[in-house]
Formats: sequence, structure tokens, C-alpha cells
Amino acid sequence: MQLDLITSSQSQNRDTMESDGAQTSVYFRLHSHNLKIASGFFRQMFMLPQNTQLDNNGILYLEEDEVTLENLFRMISGLSVPPIDSYDLVDPLLDAIEKYDTPGPLSIVRLLVMTPALLNEPFRLYAVACRFGWDDEAQYASSQTLAYDLHCPDVRPYLTRLSTNALLRLLDLHRSRREGLRQRLDDPPFVSGGLATCNNCNSTIDYHTWRELKYKIILEMDVRPLGDSISDEGLTDWSCSRSLYDKSETLRVIRECIEKLPKMISLS
Repeated sequence: MQLDLITSSQSQNRDTMESDGAQTSVYFRLHSHNLKIASGFFRQMFMLPQNTQLDNNGILYLEEDEVTLENLFRMISGLSVPPIDSYDLVDPLLDAIEKYDTPGPLSIVRLLVMTPALLNEPFRLYAVACRFGWDDEAQYASSQTLAYDLHCPDVRPYLTRLSTNALLRLLDLHRSRREGLRQRLDDPPFVSGGLATCNNCNSTIDYHTWRELKYKIILEMDVRPLGDSISDEGLTDWSCSRSLYDKSETLRVIRECIEKLPKMISLS
């Protein structure tokens, strides 16, 4: 992509953007006033001496493709923007927005990422939100990652895009839910799982079945920290030959425990 700078006498103070990334050149013509108002990069560029601006035959080459620049320039100019329904469009657009210092388009993209078309990729939303300091969006995205196993190979490529701080906060959230439930299942009204003595006959009671159940629950929280597979399927569909505990009451208390676990990253 290249920017063809035309003097005001040549094109009534309008600047032409040309894409050299396609077989046929694509031009974008904008008023220089719009560029200076919307972009810190172009504002500084237009402050350069005139002869410096017109070096290289008046052409400034840009790296972005025509689709990315068209979306950016439409936002700058207040024109309607084509549907942006994929992070394959959002990510290069954000790179250009950051490069050319255009806070207006950035605020538009912040609204776009919370539309239904872009909410189905929580890890990419989380990465974008953490990158630009969007706390509300980052917390929402972190809550949506609870349906995923962070150790899954399919998730790893998304995690590598995160900053160290963003990754640690996400790991802390997932781990805190698992460990929080583990600790809660050892508190009353649950039994600890160790040996106990019967109050009536003084015989030893071995709660090995409860230990096995807790182990299965904690393993499932590692795979799906949201916990819905425990309370909705894991316990209700468990085909046991007989009940050692009050199933409905146990299920109710476990659900309450899961509901009280942290649901999003901490910003502190």
C-alpha cells in the first residue's frame, strides 16, 4: 500500500492512497484535514517541510493491505464501514490503528469486538482487550474462557499471543476455581474423605467413595473450569447402583460452591 501525496493546488488539498498489494491499484482519496485531525502519525508527517514530504516522487509506501486501509480511512472519514465480523479483519486493523495513532477508530473497534459476530473467540478478545487496556472487555472475555482447557493444544496458539501479565492473570483465574472448589469440598457439610469413627458402634468409616468423587470433580474442573459439566451432567447422569449420600442435597451444595467461585480475572 502506498500513499500518493498531492499538493493542495493539484487536488484541492486531498490526498490519494494507492494500494500496490493487488493486481489492480486501489486508490483512496481523503482530505488532509481529516488525516491530521484523526491521526497523530499523519499530523506529524504534515508538519514536515514540504520538500521532505514530496521526496520519492511524492509517494509514501505503507505496509497495510487495501482492505485494512479502507476500513481505517472510512472510520476516519465518518463513512459507513463494511461488516467486520472476523478477527482476521480486526487484528490487522488494530495494528494499523496503533501504528497511525488514530484513537477515534480505536474506540469504534472497541465497540465492534463486543458484537455477537466477534464474541465467539474469547481468547482473541482477551488478547485484544489486554493489549489496549480495556478492563471490562478483558474481564468478560476471561469469563468466557472458563469453558476451555488451557492445556489443550488447540488453545496454546492463542496463549502465546498474550503478554506475561495477561497470561498469568488467566492462569490464576482457572487455577483459583479448581483450588477453591477443592478446598470447599473439604469443609462442612462435606466430609474430609479421611477415616472417621461411627458414633453408634465405634467402627471405622472409610469415605473412599467420597474421595473418588472429589477426585473426579477436581479433574473435571481442570478440563472445564466453568463447572457446568459437573453440576449439569457429571452428577445428574452418574449411573450408580445405590446412593451413599443424599444426591439432591449434595448436588445442590456443590452447585452453590461452584457459583461462588471467581468468574473473571482480578484487575488488582
